[in-house]
Amino acid sequence: MHLFYQPDLAASATTGLLTEDDSRHAVKTLRLGVGEAIAVTDGHGNRYSAVISQADARKCGFRVVDVQTTPPRPFSIRICVAPTKNIDRIEWFIEKAVEIGIERISFFFGQHSERRVLKPERLEKIAVAAMKQSLQSFLPQLDEATPFPQLLATVTESQRFIAHLPDNEQPLHLGKQATAGGEYTVLIGPEGDFAETEVKQAIDAGFQIATLGPNRLRTETAALTACQVLNFINA
Repeated sequence: MHLFYQPDLAASATTGLLTEDDSRHAVKTLRLGVGEAIAVTDGHGNRYSAVISQADARKCGFRVVDVQTTPPRPFSIRICVAPTKNIDRIEWFIEKAVEIGIERISFFFGQHSERRVLKPERLEKIAVAAMKQSLQSFLPQLDEATPFPQLLATVTESQRFIAHLPDNEQPLHLGKQATAGGEYTVLIGPEGDFAETEVKQAIDAGFQIATLGPNRLRTETAALTACQVLNFINA
């Protein structure tokens, strides 16, 4: 079953139109015609079983047959990460994290950050494509990048961790500190790691230092590892 994304579709809708991009993909690429079955999600947990009623490459119409609502997961994962200098790496992280399962991705600029510009529209397209590819009904929230102190002020999750390996101590692994069924936030620093003042700010904001293993990881690898660890302890 082909899954399409229509964020403006009301839960009570009986008919709808695919977006222009999805219309083109459905009609031109997949060559779907009138009467063929498709699935549509609004990204908020609703999945609509539908059939194509108008095979138009610009405005593909569909008729809703059934609606199923998926409840949110009993835990939530938020990864806060500094954008990498090579944007391809952060795009890779978004794609894979969405496929694995994540509720929110936030970006911040730290003292050692090399990249200071992001294109939210591009990142959202990658997240949408990953959601459809993995046949999910929830699109994670993607936040625009903010300075690190401002980011800390937005954190409401109860289980808070900063991925950091101090020179003089060996903190516990994230998988041993986090407990199942929680609301998590994990901070992942830039290529140059967190500044010591930033680590102190995080600790003062209630974050615990956690390690992701003995190896030094790239930013995007660390972010994905944290996402996977938290999914694993809730499996």
